[in-house]
Amino acid sequence: MEYQICTKCIYDTRVPKIQFNAEGVCNYCDMIEGLKVQFATGTPEGEAEFLKIVAKIKNDGKGKKYDCVVGVSGGTDSSYMIIKALEWGLRPLAVHYDNTWNTAIATENIRKVLGKLKVDLYTHVVDNKESDDIFRSFFLANVPEIDGPTDIALAETLYRAAAKYKVKYILEGHSFIAEGVSPLASAYVDGGYIKNIHKQFGKLPMKTFPNMDFMSFMKWILLYRIKKIRPLWYINYSKEAAREMLEKEYDWKYYGGHHLENRMTAFNHSVYFPQKFNIDQRNNSLSAAVRAGVMEREAAIQEYAEPPHVEPELIEYFKKRLGISDEEYTRVMNGPKKTFRDYKTYKRRFERLRPLFFILAKANLVPMSFYIKYTSKNEL
Repeated sequence: MEYQICTKCIYDTRVPKIQFNAEGVCNYCDMIEGLKVQFATGTPEGEAEFLKIVAKIKNDGKGKKYDCVVGVSGGTDSSYMIIKALEWGLRPLAVHYDNTWNTAIATENIRKVLGKLKVDLYTHVVDNKESDDIFRSFFLANVPEIDGPTDIALAETLYRAAAKYKVKYILEGHSFIAEGVSPLASAYVDGGYIKNIHKQFGKLPMKTFPNMDFMSFMKWILLYRIKKIRPLWYINYSKEAAREMLEKEYDWKYYGGHHLENRMTAFNHSVYFPQKFNIDQRNNSLSAAVRAGVMEREAAIQEYAEPPHVEPELIEYFKKRLGISDEEYTRVMNGPKKTFRDYKTYKRRFERLRPLFFILAKANLVPMSFYIKYTSKNEL
């Protein structure tokens, strides 16, 4: 494909599965517009629909200590979500999965926000050697999803916490308006993928890592019927305004950029993705900012042209923690570029069950973004 950049955002021909219409607008912008219509995002109708969900959460939570759980990372979106949950009159339990790579800023942000709000915290801390062994396995497997295990472990931890306290709702702080929806080819992960990669390249048994295999996934959504709600898909949300409020009212500190509140996530997005795979996921948030009108398109293009910020000593910290020599690091970074298609995953199973997952997505038992990406053969 001849080089082309979307006339509406900053996605270009380097983005997997991208297509352009006659006006030069990419299919991802069309997808975002479709979601805005589907969820009536930022309109009175969207807010009214969400308030119906809030009423249902309150009713289903009567007599229980908590009526919902909210994942917290110390980042902007999850901190904001806890505050909003209380404003909506809900009784949230904050849930944190600690992969032992948190920055001090993120840890303090969690303490400050939850302490002021007097919200209880449920934390699962994985054994650090076990966690590092899993990260090292993904690095040696030459696949992009080195931080994918964190996403699965957080999801499993949220489900476990909800089940323990008989809570039927998980609130997630994702906003497709502020963050977009990243293409599947940029990052894929499931519990089977993690198990397979670790079996081939890991050294330590998985004892404390909360993996989520297919049966566990189906148990949570079909037997326990725990619903995942993304409030920011319905209501107006400005990440910039949220950050300003958090800094002013909670002494919350900004960690320097999207995904930089955790050192492994920071390594993944600022070093591993761009240097090994030529993937720079800043285009997701930058494109979202352009679509939302909070950033000029040319300014976003200019920022994207600059290399990602890399925290000093981050690469050395990564190598030291994972026990990777300079030679081994160079070999992997210059090695083959593999993907989830080179290993066993649940992807084809998800595709076969696409009609079921559509029903589950409409019932908020799985996120709509899961249905769009994971069950489609087109692999957006």
